[in-house]
Amino acid sequence: MIKSFLYLPNEGVKVRDGVEDFDRLVMEKDAILWVDMSKPTDEESFVLTHDFHFHPLAIEDVISEKPRTKLDDYDRYLFLVFQIVDYVGREEGLKIGEIDLFLTDNALVTVHYDDHRIFDYLYHRAERDERLMARGVDFLFHAVIDTIVDNYNSTLDIIEYEVDQVEDDVLGEADEETLRSIFTLRRDIVELKRIVIPQREIVLLLSREHYPRISSRAAVYFSDIHDHLVRIEDLVTFHREILNSSLEIYYSSISTKTNEIIKVLTIFTVLFIPPTFLVGLWGMNFKYMPEYEWKYGYLFALLIMLLTVLGLVVFFRRKKWL
Repeated sequence: MIKSFLYLPNEGVKVRDGVEDFDRLVMEKDAILWVDMSKPTDEESFVLTHDFHFHPLAIEDVISEKPRTKLDDYDRYLFLVFQIVDYVGREEGLKIGEIDLFLTDNALVTVHYDDHRIFDYLYHRAERDERLMARGVDFLFHAVIDTIVDNYNSTLDIIEYEVDQVEDDVLGEADEETLRSIFTLRRDIVELKRIVIPQREIVLLLSREHYPRISSRAAVYFSDIHDHLVRIEDLVTFHREILNSSLEIYYSSISTKTNEIIKVLTIFTVLFIPPTFLVGLWGMNFKYMPEYEWKYGYLFALLIMLLTVLGLVVFFRRKKWL
């Protein structure tokens, strides 16, 4: 599906669906064109080479399944691969999408193969507020990236909630599900950091006026996006440290429980050693033994066993082993 927005001074924004003569539209005086391609077919993708004459290597990155975040300068245009991240919960894990952006002198072409709420938001802004495109194509380029980065905040809010839940579980009754949650969250957080770091570096380049298609006015706003990405990276690192601490607490609690079990079993073993010894001693089959034919010999043996066990219990309590 192709959705395009054409801004012309004194005419406002015109919204169109489907394939158009984009090579003709970009030639109009003072025109600003945004072409968004969502899950494009082969026929729709042909626009990239026929109308905009983008380089085959850039087209290859567009159709590639898992390209890395990158920024290439092709003289006539900038090509950017950026990642969109969503997080619903522990069960679903981190959902990673991709958007490819081509920035020319007066046109922005975006390509993505996943539906996302941020595009509906951007469509609505472009239709209702012509200032989004009237300020220039570099500001439109900034608005798309800024919206993607702002969406990271929602992802971090959910991750923070999940980390808090894991902390409560660890301090409560931790089990194997808690351990599985810790490892799942750590995996997602590491993956999020792996995505954010290169994006932070690329946005930093865009903020330093290295590229003629990014005006000095727009570069300042990219600097603000860079600050947001730095903050996101710091929060991701902070949450990872919390999970590492939670993992240590989990293993410590498991070790403590194991030691408690071993202590109880050891105490029971020690308590039953004296009775076992006495039973073995008096159970020897010798005809001539002291108290062997004594009337109260059995009761006497039971009393000695009981007193021995009680004495050991008192001794353990004084040593604070019980």
